[in-house]
Amino acid sequence: MAEQDRVFAKCAWRLVPFMTLLYLVNFIDQVNVGFAALTMNGDLGFSPTVFGFGAGVFFIGYMLMQIPANVVIERLGVRRCIFSILFVWGLISAACSLVQGPGSFYALRFCLGLAEAGFFPGMIFYLTLWFPQAYRARYTATFVSANALAFVIGAPLSSVILKLDGALQLHGWQWLFLLEGLPAFFLSFAALALLPDSPAKAAWLTEAEKKTIAARLAREDSSAQRDVWPALRNPRVLIIGLVAVTISSSLYGIRLWLPQIVQGTGFSNLATGFVVALFFAVAMLVMNLWGHSSDKRGERFRHVALPMFVAALGFIVASMAASEPLVLAALFVVVSSVSAAMGVYWSIPSSFLRGPAAAASIAVANCFSSLGGFLGPFVIGVLKERSGSYASSMAALALGLVLGACIVLAMSRSLATRAAAAQPETSAG
Repeated sequence: MAEQDRVFAKCAWRLVPFMTLLYLVNFIDQVNVGFAALTMNGDLGFSPTVFGFGAGVFFIGYMLMQIPANVVIERLGVRRCIFSILFVWGLISAACSLVQGPGSFYALRFCLGLAEAGFFPGMIFYLTLWFPQAYRARYTATFVSANALAFVIGAPLSSVILKLDGALQLHGWQWLFLLEGLPAFFLSFAALALLPDSPAKAAWLTEAEKKTIAARLAREDSSAQRDVWPALRNPRVLIIGLVAVTISSSLYGIRLWLPQIVQGTGFSNLATGFVVALFFAVAMLVMNLWGHSSDKRGERFRHVALPMFVAALGFIVASMAASEPLVLAALFVVVSSVSAAMGVYWSIPSSFLRGPAAAASIAVANCFSSLGGFLGPFVIGVLKERSGSYASSMAALALGLVLGACIVLAMSRSLATRAAAAQPETSAG
């Protein structure tokens, strides 16, 4: 085991930091619209509903492209596909600086979703090619923690960029899209050099190390389902996808609206960036600790359900609190808890499927996640415009999290019952 630990640690040090950097840039490009809104909405006259729909329509394009993109990645290899994805999304993200009204805002956000669709599930699938189950949750959590790091770095950075307002006759939000969009374009060329398609094609692994990885992964490959289409009809894939809707509705809803919520409590644009960064610095730490806890105990489902319940409680407190500091404290708990749930969640779909089926199942789960990514920001925008506050939307998101956590626990019990029923047959055989 010591030798295997060394080999997989070597792979992790070679791959995970760069993958995390790419996801950091990816997530900044997804959510920087939340910071752009601090001045863009006023400059362009966007209502809460217009902004909420535009922020969320990204996920419609994202959802439509999920399965095709990931089937292509599995067949053509990660290296070339990730290069193409980074190249195109970087250009489109920078082009968001050209938004002039609702129509162009919706169109560019939709196209950005199409361009980015294959990246995240492709990277989750990529991890299954390198790491067995015993290592996967911790490295998945490290990778996924980049979405929290995106706020730790991106929030104050975006606030500073907004102060460029007027430079070269561009608004601050235009500078934001330009300066945060182009890094993906340049990193696309680095991806060609740093992401081998598989362990077998990694020049920095010895033949013995390649055999160690192949043998360990083959030993775990007990799944009967490797074909794509049967996997798409697997009830477990669809059920776990419903859970993704509930998590991502809250995750993206709070992430895309948090800058405006914080600003509404009296903070300046610059201070808002640093307050939001603090939220996600803690969330990133919690995600990594929770991922290690899941690996240590060999348990996934309760590690998803428990933080969902905690996040739901945080939303309820925030919706009922009369003081702004209490609202922010409750949302602080929400951000950390729902991030922890999502970090472990992505190790579940690949636990019962392998190969092309794993790529397809991850894509399906991310399709559902994308639906939640659309619903969360849009629902908050609509309810905010109708009620004048965020209370009703927070209560709605809390209800979704409770429902999703109950589904997770029910699925866990069902799988445990099936395993117990199969045990006598295995023993008898």
